[in-house]
Amino acid sequence: MIVKKVPMRKCVATGEMKPKKELVRIVRSKEGEVSVDLTGKKSGRGAYLSKDKEAVLLAKKKNTLSNHLQATIDDSVYEELLELIEKEKRQS
Repeated sequence: MIVKKVPMRKCVATGEMKPKKELVRIVRSKEGEVSVDLTGKKSGRGAYLSKDKEAVLLAKKKNTLSNHLQATIDDSVYEELLELIEKEKRQS
């Protein structure tokens, strides 16, 4: 039996290492546009956040995403992340 390696990523807000599937990627394109990357395949500078309301709020409070991506993060990005988390909670 072959054991598949699970890709791990670090949440920029909490600093926890988690499997990539448990995190959501936020990406800054070359044009400086910041968006939520649900596929995990968009090109650009990426940062990972836990799919957790507290982690998103912590990142917003400490400006972690903005520092990590070296771009200004619009409030709509945080709102989109929170909506995504709520939607996933309802589905499970």
